Amino acid sequence: MRFKLMIALVLSLARPGLPSGYGQGLTLTLEQAIERAKQSSPDAQSARHTFRSAYWNYRYYRANYLPALTLTSTPYLDRAINRITMGDGAVRFVEQNLLSTDLSLSLNQNIALTGGTLSLTTSAQRLDMLSEHSSSWQTSPVTIGYSQSLFGYNSLKWDKRIEPIRYEEARKAYVETLELVAATATQKFFDLATAQSNLEIATTNYAYADTLYAYARGRYDIGTISENEMLQLEINKLNEETNCMNARIEVENAMQELRSYLGIQQDTDLQVELDDSIPALMVDLSEALLLAHANSPDILNMRRRRIESESNVANAKANAGLKADIYLRFGLTQTGEKWKDAYRDPLNQQYVSLSISLPLLDWGRGKGQVRVARSNRDLVYTQVAQDETDFQLNVRKLVKQFNLQSQRVRITARTDRTAQRRAEVTRRLYLLGESSVLDLNASISEKDAARRNYVAALNEYWSLFYTLRSLTLYDFEHDRPLEEDLERLLE
Repeated sequence: MRFKLMIALVLSLARPGLPSGYGQGLTLTLEQAIERAKQSSPDAQSARHTFRSAYWNYRYYRANYLPALTLTSTPYLDRAINRITMGDGAVRFVEQNLLSTDLSLSLNQNIALTGGTLSLTTSAQRLDMLSEHSSSWQTSPVTIGYSQSLFGYNSLKWDKRIEPIRYEEARKAYVETLELVAATATQKFFDLATAQSNLEIATTNYAYADTLYAYARGRYDIGTISENEMLQLEINKLNEETNCMNARIEVENAMQELRSYLGIQQDTDLQVELDDSIPALMVDLSEALLLAHANSPDILNMRRRRIESESNVANAKANAGLKADIYLRFGLTQTGEKWKDAYRDPLNQQYVSLSISLPLLDWGRGKGQVRVARSNRDLVYTQVAQDETDFQLNVRKLVKQFNLQSQRVRITARTDRTAQRRAEVTRRLYLLGESSVLDLNASISEKDAARRNYVAALNEYWSLFYTLRSLTLYDFEHDRPLEEDLERLLE
């Protein structure tokens, strides 16, 4: 009876408390860590700036298809001796002292269908001969102009196909990045969870090893155990003491990584809190594939790359062949010594310009550019086809891994509980003299490995969970698409 009471006393003294400082500072759940990461992590901030840049680029693209009103003025003063051709054909050097002021108001509209530009302009110019103290006006009340490249590259048409896809890709890429931020935060969260679990394991094992060693010395002194067994327990104690020191370093490093990623500037002690429950969730493979193709920015990226490669071919063809630019201008104009006179009985004015350029001998330069563009287009199509295959395979692999991971979490959780009980039983049996030190060491190793496997299984589950969300942009847990308030980012 006394022996059993002594064993109970040894076990109670061996039960360790939490490590020093454990539980102080800031305690975080996985959900809280992810929310902080989405607000303050470097990746989240970079994603916000990237989206804002994409938004203003899209606004710039949209503005190209809207009317533009421009006010221009180019006044100048010319006081010099200039070479002037006189009315009789003679050329003389004449001293001039003149001031020219003008004002022009233009309304321009790009035509996406043709790639041309239509303009409506009104202008007035005054010329002051300072040496003669005289002035005159020239006005163009209304002028309509149109410029067009007849066989050139229509950037407006291609931009209309490419830029909306690019902007939609940026919108979805922002949501995707936040889910990848969640996956990264999950990894750093579980790095700290693993480190703190290792510290707790090492602290527990050291407390038990120290107590067992003290108990073994007493048994050795009375001759009930061998010297070899006592020395083995001493080695166990020293090893666990080393493990404690290494675990503390591991905790500090993982804590610093998590603090940095969450944007926590203060030197705050972090304590992560694991939630043993996971969603009872099975993802349908066909549904995940459909959602990934409908929502993933990678699909839009592939589509945009195809169109851009076709655009490059069109540009190369336009630069290699016949080039013709036409400019038309029709309007009214008049001159007068006074401003009012310059608007009376305006005269018609017409201007037509046609420029043609046809390469006759370029040593195959234009043809080569077209072939290079076509080769690059074919390469892009091949790469996109491979990317689509890899994308589908990745989704399939992730769905299968995720659906199996929940079962793995349950198995490792049960293994962890069983290994904990077995280690406790083996320790009691050893104190009763009914188990060897080898059995004791084996049970401790199994207990530690089971705990680490359980934490690793949780880590893998949540990493797969958020990675799958990033590919499909869908919340399978609540059965709804993932959305972000993008308007708030632009305020």
